[in-house]
Amino acid sequence: MSDIDEWRGKVGESWAREWQRTDRSFSNFTDTLIDAMAAEPYSNVLDVGCGAGEVSLRLADREPEACICGVDISSALLETARQRSAGRANIQFYLANAAQWQPEGGTAPDLIASRHGVMFFDDPIAAFTNLRAMAAFGARLVFSCFRSLKFNPFFTEIGTTLPPPETTPDPHAPGPFAFADQARVRSILAGAGWRDITFEPVDFQMVAGKGTDPVAEALEYFQRIGPAARILREADDAQRGAILTRIEDIALRNCVDGVVSMQAGVWIVRARVA
Repeated sequence: MSDIDEWRGKVGESWAREWQRTDRSFSNFTDTLIDAMAAEPYSNVLDVGCGAGEVSLRLADREPEACICGVDISSALLETARQRSAGRANIQFYLANAAQWQPEGGTAPDLIASRHGVMFFDDPIAAFTNLRAMAAFGARLVFSCFRSLKFNPFFTEIGTTLPPPETTPDPHAPGPFAFADQARVRSILAGAGWRDITFEPVDFQMVAGKGTDPVAEALEYFQRIGPAARILREADDAQRGAILTRIEDIALRNCVDGVVSMQAGVWIVRARVA
């Protein structure tokens, strides 16, 4: 699992290099999420953990008059986001931790949005309190996060190829599945002053490989993104070869109509400023 320091370093750099693959991995879900975010009018948006900028760009496309502000802790990802949004005067990106950040000029967002960018806060109640405090009256919060591993074969199948962890990880530690527990997330948001909290479960096929050689594409993806990437970087040649052979087998079994994909399960969480 990746913590904030890793996102500032190697993990963020890897995701910046692979932004086309990471955007593609969510391609069967992003339209659904953008529809949820754009279900009501908005004029000032804060995109939390904006990464390489796809959600910011999509929201700007939906409402060209809106001001879009993306915040992320990875300078590498933000450089990619700025390149993608070049010439778009209504989109700005800032290097900051949204848990403490305040918008310039006191502009209050009426939509706080995030695609899988809120699960890495060290103190989530304090972070969501800060977000609520900066938001406009009646502002909406719409974000996505992974549900539990049992709904995410995309991760569990790859996990079977890897050595077991030496210790049992804390399920609530900052990381991709830190917000899997609906009751915990509700408690965090309510404790931070948000109301009208709802959870919508969404299942979709998360894409690992596509194109002329989707299996090779999937192997490239898993070597750079996700739970196998770090293990493969640190493995010796024999371990690396064995893991890649098992991943290739999984990719072959999950290749349908030229696409390697597996099920992922997420929440779309909605809330509003009290």
